[in-house]
Amino acid sequence: MPKWLRKSLVILVTVITFGMVTPQVLSNNPNEANKQEKRNMIEALPLVAEATNHSPAALAERDAFIQEMVKQAESQAYLKFGAKIKPVIEDEFREIILPNIEKAIEEIALQFPEDDLSHLSVTEMPGGGQSEKIFHIMNQKTKQDVIRFHVRRDHPPQEGFTFNFHYHTVHDQFQLHHELGVIYWDKNTPPKWMS
Repeated sequence: MPKWLRKSLVILVTVITFGMVTPQVLSNNPNEANKQEKRNMIEALPLVAEATNHSPAALAERDAFIQEMVKQAESQAYLKFGAKIKPVIEDEFREIILPNIEKAIEEIALQFPEDDLSHLSVTEMPGGGQSEKIFHIMNQKTKQDVIRFHVRRDHPPQEGFTFNFHYHTVHDQFQLHHELGVIYWDKNTPPKWMS
């Protein structure tokens, strides 16, 4: 593949996905297995909404979708926190984390045509106990997750416990942590989720 074409594809994919994906799949590796893997990764990228579809009705539908997802996200998060954790971190969650969740959902919503937004839904139940899962947004048509929202308990040495909120996307096969924020708990061990 000519160098100028490879660079153009990298720039195109980066722009289309709003920088969420920088395709390193177009490297100079001549290995045929890697070439097939690269093709598969590029084909797996979700369709991007056409730039010409910015009608007021389409924008209103997209905004309604985002607001509904954020409402469900908040509900799932409070369910995960349970009666013991929720009263302690609820205000910080609403001020710091929830706006960042909304931004992440907006970015995902922009990558789907309006017709496909109706196929995206929030998973039913957050993970309890020590699980990180708050909720996932999945494509009902393909039965695959699009974005996963998690919270991890961190306990750095000589410091108290914190809750690290982050998300993973399908673009990097859910490998990278995209930070949403951190909320301090206390020096004492927090109770299990959903307790």
